[in-house]
Amino acid sequence: MSAKTVQGPGGKKPASAATNLIAGGGAGMMEALVCHPLDTIKVRMQLSKRRYEKGQKRRGFLKTGMEIARKETPLGLYKGLGAVLTGIVPKMAIRFTSYEWYKQLLASEDGKVSGAANFTAGLFAGVTEAVAVVTPMEVVKIRLQAQQHSMSDPLDVPKYRNAAHACYTVLKEEGVSALYRGVSLTALRQGTNQAANFTAYTELKDILQKRQDDPTAPLPSWKTSLIGLISGAVGPFSNAPIDTIKTRLQRMPAEAGSTALGRIMLIANQMWKTEGIRAFWMGITPRVMRVAPGQAVTFAVYEYLKGVLEKGREMLPGNEYQE
Repeated sequence: MSAKTVQGPGGKKPASAATNLIAGGGAGMMEALVCHPLDTIKVRMQLSKRRYEKGQKRRGFLKTGMEIARKETPLGLYKGLGAVLTGIVPKMAIRFTSYEWYKQLLASEDGKVSGAANFTAGLFAGVTEAVAVVTPMEVVKIRLQAQQHSMSDPLDVPKYRNAAHACYTVLKEEGVSALYRGVSLTALRQGTNQAANFTAYTELKDILQKRQDDPTAPLPSWKTSLIGLISGAVGPFSNAPIDTIKTRLQRMPAEAGSTALGRIMLIANQMWKTEGIRAFWMGITPRVMRVAPGQAVTFAVYEYLKGVLEKGREMLPGNEYQE
């Protein structure tokens, strides 16, 4: 069975929403545990304002990570993980479930999905997850990651103690709207990411499936990991400036009388004037190193769990295939 169809392997019905929820949540949790340190390094690099003057060179991702571990203990690399884990299950559930729903909506009458339809489904899925889950989750995560304090020193008390406290503090001091600061940029980033991600993954998966002895058989995990790794690297290069501006915007507290667009333009203008064009791509190395392996883990675990769950659903009493 081609990857460019709404049907499951062997022409079966597509996976249920429950399957997408469980498989997507498990895949997302594994991805977060493996790759979160690289995300923390990426955020610190994006927030750094060091310039190439007076001997102050920008730190690379390895040096940034080593400095975080030295000053804040290795646990500092996992700041904000609670916020990520709290949102990862609904995020991945929404991503895969909405993607499959949009794909079915855009499919032709015979169930085939064109490249344009697949791209659009990924775009809409990315926007959906950004509005529903990702934006508030990232505001909390970035506030935690931006704190530079040692987790081994009990006297070094940070403003935000954990994800729940950070969320409560932001709501109390800045209101509900603060959790949705940068929602337009987040939606743009997630939309372009998932459009590129799902399109590349589907095309590569279709090519590899056609070259198998049995084109209807699922791909082995190492192949889904490989194409997930490749597809995961596509998005970050195309929308790095959006992600950098979004990170700085979400770190800033709101100012009275300022609009979201005004703050975005102010941040972009200041970056251009004081730090140069390279600042817009700061953190691209750890971002690719975090997103690409993350997608490799996500797709491999998702496809594996989906296969296990769907196989169990087929083995219901009476040999009936049920929802």
